[in-house]
Amino acid sequence: MVIIIGLSLKMKISAKIVSQIYYQILRIREIESRISKEYTEWKMRCPVHLSIGQESIAAPLSVLFKNKKYEVLSSHRAHAHYLGKGGNLFKLISEIMGKSTGCSGGRGGSMHLIDKDVGFLLSTAIVANSIPVAAGVALSKKIKKEKGLALVFFGDGAIEEGVFYETINFSIIKNLPIIFICENNKYSVYSNLAVRQPKNRKIHKMVEKIGIKSVFSNGLNAIEIYQKFLYAKNYVERKNKPIFLEINTYRYLEHCGPFDDDSLKYRPKKEIDFWKKNDPLTFLEKKYDKILNKKKINNYKNKISNEINLSFNKAKRSKYPKSSIKDKEIYA
Repeated sequence: MVIIIGLSLKMKISAKIVSQIYYQILRIREIESRISKEYTEWKMRCPVHLSIGQESIAAPLSVLFKNKKYEVLSSHRAHAHYLGKGGNLFKLISEIMGKSTGCSGGRGGSMHLIDKDVGFLLSTAIVANSIPVAAGVALSKKIKKEKGLALVFFGDGAIEEGVFYETINFSIIKNLPIIFICENNKYSVYSNLAVRQPKNRKIHKMVEKIGIKSVFSNGLNAIEIYQKFLYAKNYVERKNKPIFLEINTYRYLEHCGPFDDDSLKYRPKKEIDFWKKNDPLTFLEKKYDKILNKKKINNYKNKISNEINLSFNKAKRSKYPKSSIKDKEIYA
């Protein structure tokens, strides 16, 4: 049972919630690991930006924001958010394989995902591009007096785009029902924060000075992230104001592609070792070992493996789009 005291972050977390969040992290991890493994078979030719290491941020979506009234928008690294929101796995794999059964008809690829049935509105390849679109979604909800809110995910690189500040400012003025989530994984492709942003800057502190409520969360602890998301949800719905979350996290693989890129040595070995040693799955297994026993974890893995196998096999059997639809729903 979860106990909420006003907008306080003090709460008790049930075994059910711990299990649900762990399952979602594990599921996303296993799905993306399979994508990474099968990418070399040349069945998938679009670029893929994997979230292995960052899954704990998307996991609470399935618990707190499952209802369609909570609408999610994402960036180029969107698989985890799509899956966390309940996006159809078969349609995701089909899309990456370029099949007609994909969520975007096989023409959008990994960076252009959508599943309106569950409230996942879009992901986009352009850095920061989904941020103003999310504000539009939130504004629409406010004008129409609809319930729910918008959530938009983006990386630390998006903080360096002017449209981010313009949208934050607009959202504050209009009191929009929106949660901004910055996944700070320290890198924009190969460039770390030190060469892109002022020394010792705390993103959430900087954004807070603009006039928006800002919260920071440790990305290693999925339960803490869940708590911060719950706080943000309550804040927006009760205060009718936007909120900004910065979540500290780390990607294990290359910026774009299915492999690790440690050989490039742009990330210190000690840094990589630290994050892998404190992996979100391992963290939960140690902290909640009485809940997450080996039998339960093995059952989860078997269930997820069966789901993945069915989705991949079905996607491989699906047909490619006909050339006659190449210009359908294409806009300039």
